[in-house]
Amino acid sequence: MSDLVTELHIVGDDNNIFDTDMEYIIPLYQRAYAWEDKQLVQLIEDINDVADDANYYIGALIVSRQGNKFEVVDGQQRLTSLYLLLNCLGYEVQNTLTFACRDKSNYTLQSIQELIQMNRSKLDMDRIESGIQSGIKILMQEMQKEGFDKDEFCEKLSRVVVYRIEVPENTDLNRYFEIMNTRGEQLEQHDILKASLMSYLKDEKDKAIFAKIWDACSDMTGYIQMHFISKGNEVREAIFGGYWNDMPPKSWTNYKKKIKANSLNGVGHTIEEIINADFRVDTDDGYLDDDIRVRFESVIEFPYFLIHTLKVYIAIKGISHENAGSKIIDELLDDKKLIESFNRVTTYGVNDKGRIADNKETFSREFIICLLRTRFLFDKYIVKREYANENADGEWSLKSLYVSGQQSKKKPYYRNTWFTRKGEHNQEKRSNERNKRNIMLQSALRVSYTSPKVMHWITQLLIWLSEDNYANTLGDDLSVFSDAIEEIAKNAVREQFFDVCEDGVYAMGVSTPHIVFNYLDYLLWMSEPKKYDDFTFEFRNSVEHWYPQNPSEGTFESWTDGVDQFGNLCIIQRNVNSKFSNMSPEAKKSTFKEMISKGSIKLRIMSELTEKGDGKAASLYWKDTLYKEHEADMIDMLCRACYPEEE
Repeated sequence: MSDLVTELHIVGDDNNIFDTDMEYIIPLYQRAYAWEDKQLVQLIEDINDVADDANYYIGALIVSRQGNKFEVVDGQQRLTSLYLLLNCLGYEVQNTLTFACRDKSNYTLQSIQELIQMNRSKLDMDRIESGIQSGIKILMQEMQKEGFDKDEFCEKLSRVVVYRIEVPENTDLNRYFEIMNTRGEQLEQHDILKASLMSYLKDEKDKAIFAKIWDACSDMTGYIQMHFISKGNEVREAIFGGYWNDMPPKSWTNYKKKIKANSLNGVGHTIEEIINADFRVDTDDGYLDDDIRVRFESVIEFPYFLIHTLKVYIAIKGISHENAGSKIIDELLDDKKLIESFNRVTTYGVNDKGRIADNKETFSREFIICLLRTRFLFDKYIVKREYANENADGEWSLKSLYVSGQQSKKKPYYRNTWFTRKGEHNQEKRSNERNKRNIMLQSALRVSYTSPKVMHWITQLLIWLSEDNYANTLGDDLSVFSDAIEEIAKNAVREQFFDVCEDGVYAMGVSTPHIVFNYLDYLLWMSEPKKYDDFTFEFRNSVEHWYPQNPSEGTFESWTDGVDQFGNLCIIQRNVNSKFSNMSPEAKKSTFKEMISKGSIKLRIMSELTEKGDGKAASLYWKDTLYKEHEADMIDMLCRACYPEEE
């Protein structure tokens, strides 16, 4: 690692990040402290995610050495938050963080213990900076929540690392800060990883090709083909063919032969150089930029895509840990462990060709090719959000890029990805049917697993697509791609629902996994696609009781023995009026007609079933009879799908 890059542990055995002879100065051109609930709660959650056996990277701190001081160029919000956090935890923290020409901010930092202890009488409250005061309050509230274990948290904090990166001497700080503001982000792990992987390459053209591919892949908007900008589309056509839709080659020699040196605008950079570079990728047709929403929006960001691709690479290259029984990388898709994951592969990885550590140059070449090929498959076969025709909400999309026109007048256009079988009658109709099925299945998975850390379904599909040298996507197997997706959903329902519920009692209540509801909605849609042609999967993140747990006082009787049964549960959007939870079924049916009509299919069916019967009011008839019938139907449908061999 460069001399300008220092790995700092937030806390050590006898010290912390602020125990230093160097003072951190927040310059005046930086904005005031502004982190709020979202950022601070995420910081706490990130630290709580730290594993027991590894360091956890939490960001970069960009500084400029000014004598015995570090001027903080980028990362001041995180640095200030860590300063507040350590104080709130009771660490002895030196006063080595100051704000240039901001009396209120400095007075507040100096008074931090009085604010923590709420000794307002000892403070001049007119001199207290409200942003810092609010940050302290939020952190203290998080630490006072039930379940917060201070000792365990501090143990995890000891494994949290930040990279302090010094900009080279004579760097134009104003220019650098302008770039960082333009990018809207600090130097991240993937920037550092890029520089590290390129350092394994000896040939300058190899570095240039690597940088070209990496920068193109790092922009997750739109389609990868459109991120290769060159005169006369030379690079684009060298990689993707004249129609811009060929699978990129898998041989490094092909890239060196086909891509002309003068088409490679810019070469790779060292860490010292990269922090002064503008990494924004040029744009082209196929999506919009600036303040306008892009046309195609990825379901994951680039750091997570790197982890998915690393797992694909490990799978197709047959890489394992040199110590039998040890995992080569964690199962969790953790962007904070990006560098660590790659280091584990390059340090401990082995396959039938030997140790990765013995030929890191080959690893770098093979990985960047894998990254490009995987991104091509990702764009073509993994669902996106598409914003077209002034649709502000967007829609789920599964399209491929094609080209029209000749020579310099070539332009991209997009149509549904094909899923065909050779010799099949009416291929277009069947392909569109399969395309819709694939969209429904993938969007069901997407809204079920909202955290990118647990989107393992993407990894599984990318591995399926990448196996056998792309054979699955060239042959008839592609027509059953949806079967591979559905099997992922089935496995989740089997493992998280049927294997958990004992003796045929399906009463998990609000703990019922969202994938169960969403896969069921998919099955219901498949059973009557015309009836539910308006249905789409949305982020319905709240499991609710149709017959409420706590009925509105004095309106109707409570229910204890069956209220948590699956037949009485539905999934709705969190922003639905909170009154929903306490209303009777018939009141919900009449009050929330529009929400129900656009809601999950199971919810629609429950609403349709809610009627008077056997001389009973609708609520009582639901509780006594209808929920059981509904549950039996729904469980039967799930069982037939998940256990077809038992039919």
